[in-house]
Order: sequence, then structure tokens, then C-alpha cells
Amino acid sequence: MVEQVEKRVWERVFKWAGSSAGLAVILTLVVAVAATLDRGGYVLVNTVVTGGMLALVAMGLALVFGVMNIPMFAHGEYFMIGSLTAYYVFTPINDYITMNPDSSLVFLGPLITILAAMIVGALVGVASEVLVFSQLRKRSRENWVMNSFLLTVGLAVVLINAHQLFFGADFKGITRYWAGMPISVMDVFISRDRAMSFALAVVVVAAFWFFMTYTRTGRAIRAVSQDENGALMVGIGLKGILMLTMSLSCSLAAIAGASLLFMYPAYPSVGLEPLYMAWFVVILAGLGNVLGAVMGAFMVALLKVLTVEYIGSGWDFVVPSALIIVVLIFKPSGIFGSEVRGILDK
Repeated sequence: MVEQVEKRVWERVFKWAGSSAGLAVILTLVVAVAATLDRGGYVLVNTVVTGGMLALVAMGLALVFGVMNIPMFAHGEYFMIGSLTAYYVFTPINDYITMNPDSSLVFLGPLITILAAMIVGALVGVASEVLVFSQLRKRSRENWVMNSFLLTVGLAVVLINAHQLFFGADFKGITRYWAGMPISVMDVFISRDRAMSFALAVVVVAAFWFFMTYTRTGRAIRAVSQDENGALMVGIGLKGILMLTMSLSCSLAAIAGASLLFMYPAYPSVGLEPLYMAWFVVILAGLGNVLGAVMGAFMVALLKVLTVEYIGSGWDFVVPSALIIVVLIFKPSGIFGSEVRGILDK
């Protein structure tokens, strides 16, 4: 019995290794190891840290596309909302820490800041669903993808200009969240902010995976992504699930924006780079494939790091764009396969 189980396990492993997903993962690992040996631990460390935060943004983008079939081109603006919220929450906390260096807020202050950004992002997501997307859904289901795409582009323009109107176009950032000496990993010194950002990304990704896999609400979200009519037939409240999906998606982007405030200060168009990179990940992994987006995030992060290291910083968007073109031509469903049914079917 044990031998049969082991045989089946190995058969699945070899089958996966021979698939496009398995080959892509193996190739990524080989390239990462080779680049690390050639250029040092910086390549691997920077890939891991960058990939962790990129995974948060890409997961939210994949989620809202997979469940609601909305190509969210305003997703970067929710990143911006997270960074802006973090700036205004952490500034007074930092002033208090300066006056009281022994306060517990030295450690808890940044966590409170990121939590506040997550809550604001979730609330803005709910408002976006109620005021924008649900209104479109009530009035038109035809040409949904194109109409919702145009709607998200307009929403992005409105949010960018609202930021500039009410908060100005100045850069609003911080030098650091956590004080202290950098952490040494593989002879590479990492700031405490980067290390904590990666740790936070791991916790959020793990919690999100657990929620989607083992909770009743998470399974309901997955059911809606697979078949809206079937979900309605078994009693799932579609309105609540769509609202929760948008809220989760926006809160993930806001967490990333708040966590990276020390790298990406808040200004009107700060979300453009995270948006482009997240779309690279989602297309590479497969539209709507939320868990595939996590692995795809590290692939894109490695590609970005290697491009900067071997070619130059001016090419960090050119090479990923070329890769996306190749993927769309030869494997339109993405390396890990799309979990979204055809647009006409949905």
C-alpha cells in the first residue's frame, strides 16, 4: 500500500516536472542559482524581497479578474491609497517615537500604520464596488470586459487627479519604519524595513491562501469564479461575495503600498510601476490564477533584477514586456494556466 502511494506521488512529481509550469519553475531556480553564484547573494536576496511585495499586488489583481472578470487598470491607485494613508498615519506616530524612544510604538507603530492602510484600502474597495461596478452591472452585462476596462481607466484618472487636487503632487515618504542595523544574509546587508516587508508579505500570502482554501467564505469566492449561476443555485449571495472580493483585492494592494512607503513615497502616479509589474505577473501566471500569481511574482522579480544587473536599469520594463509578448503568442493561458473561463462564457 505504501509503495503504491509513493509510486503515485513520484508519478505526479515527474508529470508536473514535465509540464510547462514545472519546467518554468525549474528553469527559474537554475537561473537564480547561477546568477547568485556569478554576481553574489544580492541577486537572490533582492529577488525574494521584491517578489514578496509584488505577489501581494498581483494576487489582488488576479483575484478581481478571476472572480469579477474586471481587468483592473486602477489597481495601482489602490497601491497609492495605501502609501498615502501610511504617510499620514505614520507621521504623527514617528513624531511621538522621536519624543519617546522607549515607547512600544517603536515596533508596533509601523504595524499599526500598515493595518490602517489595509482598512482604508478595503473600505475604498467596497465604495468602488457599490458606487461604480455594481452600477454598471445593473445596467449592462453586454461587453462587460471592455466596459469595465474603460471604467477602471477612468477610475484611475479620477483617483490620480483627486490625489493631486487634495494632497498635492509633492513626494510624501519616510526614511524608514524600523530603526537598527541592517541584517546580513549571504553577505548581503538588508535594511530592517525590507526584511520586515518580506516577512509581512509571507504572513499575508499564507493567511490569504488559508482563507481561500479552508474557509467557507473563501470556497464561496472560488465557486463564484468558476460559475456564477451555479453559485447562486446553491445559495451563495453573489452581491456580498463580489463586494468582499473587491475589498480584499484593494486591501492587498494597499498593504503593499504602505509596506513599501520607504521605497515608494506617495505621489499621484506612484502606482504605475506596481500596476505594470502586477500585470506582467498575472499574464505570465495565467489570468485569474491567484496562487499562480505568487510564483509568477518571484519569476518577474528575478527577471527584473537580472535585467538591471546584466543589461541596465533602463531595460527593466523592456525585457519583461518582451517575455509577455512571447507568452501571449505561444501560451495565451499563461504558464500555470488560467482559472478564468472564456469572456463569452462569462
